[in-house]
Amino acid sequence: MILKRILIAVVALVLMMQFFRIDKRNPIAEPSEDFINRVKPDAEITALLKSACYDCHSYTTEYPWYSDIAPVSWWLKHHINEGREELNFSAWGSYTERKAEHKLEECAELVEEGEMPLSSYTWTHKDAKLTAIQKEKLAGFFNSLRK
Repeated sequence: MILKRILIAVVALVLMMQFFRIDKRNPIAEPSEDFINRVKPDAEITALLKSACYDCHSYTTEYPWYSDIAPVSWWLKHHINEGREELNFSAWGSYTERKAEHKLEECAELVEEGEMPLSSYTWTHKDAKLTAIQKEKLAGFFNSLRK
């Protein structure tokens, strides 16, 4: 009997959580500030950036179907907010030269070490999983922009 009450309480809690939705609107970005527009990488690098980086690190996030289900949606939104706070390709033009240089160094290092994109992201976004050659190219691209 107690197990049944616990189950009912858990189901009720999960249902109530669905009323607390995340804001999935992307902020309006100035195209001239965007990393790709400013740096003008070739098509291959652009595709890698968009598939492996931009969903969490820009204002062009495309929310998957499961972003409508709490508490997963809350975790996703928090993760995206953290990603944008750490590095925002949509606001690249607002970075100082020193900050941009540091971000390029971090990008190259995290890609080389396989820390980015996160495995929790590539698990559901197979096109974001980088091969060794793609990691090398992307890290090399970031390093080539450094002064």
